[in-house]
Amino acid sequence: MQIGNTPRIVCPCGNATVLRFDCRATRPCPKQIGWWGGRLLQGHEPERMSLVSEFRHPTMWFTKLAIAILALAFFGLLAVGSISGLLVYRMVMPARSHSELNLQNFPGHPEDLNFTVNGEGPRDAWFFPGLKTAPTIVLCPAYGSSRGELLTLASALQDQQYNVLSFDFSAHGTSGGRSTLGYQEVAELRAAMNALANRGDVDVKRFGLWGVNLGAYVALAEATNDPRVRALVVESPYARPEHMVALQVNRAGLGSVPFVTPMSQMIFGWLNSQFRNTQPLKGRMSRLSGVAQLYLISPDDPGFAASTSELFRISTAPHELVTLPHGNYGGMADEDKRNYENRIVSFFLINLPLSGEPLPEIK
Repeated sequence: MQIGNTPRIVCPCGNATVLRFDCRATRPCPKQIGWWGGRLLQGHEPERMSLVSEFRHPTMWFTKLAIAILALAFFGLLAVGSISGLLVYRMVMPARSHSELNLQNFPGHPEDLNFTVNGEGPRDAWFFPGLKTAPTIVLCPAYGSSRGELLTLASALQDQQYNVLSFDFSAHGTSGGRSTLGYQEVAELRAAMNALANRGDVDVKRFGLWGVNLGAYVALAEATNDPRVRALVVESPYARPEHMVALQVNRAGLGSVPFVTPMSQMIFGWLNSQFRNTQPLKGRMSRLSGVAQLYLISPDDPGFAASTSELFRISTAPHELVTLPHGNYGGMADEDKRNYENRIVSFFLINLPLSGEPLPEIK
């Protein structure tokens, strides 16, 4: 349709006849904005576009505040994640220290024992031979420690004619790999015990275990699943490796920083996702029925005092709980070390005798 010299058309929306240059065919009519269930909604697209535009180019004070809060939260989370990741890396790859030992000249004539851990490769241990067919006591070093720090304890036990085995966990001493703070280390202990049992000159049905923190967790975890373990001494054990993560964060002085501890535990869990179904020790302590247990609380590991007491409380007899005057066996003074060794030796002599039958307990 044309009126005068100005061309007119019928608007596509059917509202009216309008001038051609006013026709809203080139910009949607209000009725044509957005679809929902076959009906056209009015005004949603402009509102959404205005919201996006406001966040892109903020003009209101509350928008600027919201953007600032979001930015702070993002960079705070990024910082916490970076700190936690660095802490976990240092935990699973601790500083390694080990001692060289001349086996030919060392008293007791220790021998090399080679064994293989599935998925981890070859390992070696020091075997201190005692009386043939006598039980063996396996020494499980603490986190950050190595078998070289346990030579005097091994000698004290060997002097009583026990067979003694000492080795390094992953990422400790001479062993490669990375630490899982106890998860994979249980398989390492079992592999060492199996290799020792294959020698044919030890009691394959009776083992004793000794361990501190990491070694204590590994010893308890193995004892709950291995009937060959008849006696064990554990100092500062924890119920789950994640508890060790929290302690290491506190030792780094970052335990009070918000979210660092749970973030570190989360990252550690991601790295060890294959062990996510591993049951905590608290749910397995009933399996220690008949196993002689000595729980030691160390003043050097106050963070584990509660977990040690709790594990003792839910464990089954025969068991004993002792608070030490001093912990950290490797750093003890000579007199404290002798007292510690005497306590350990006396416990095994009573509960893991060479003859195969327990001696009457000394009152």
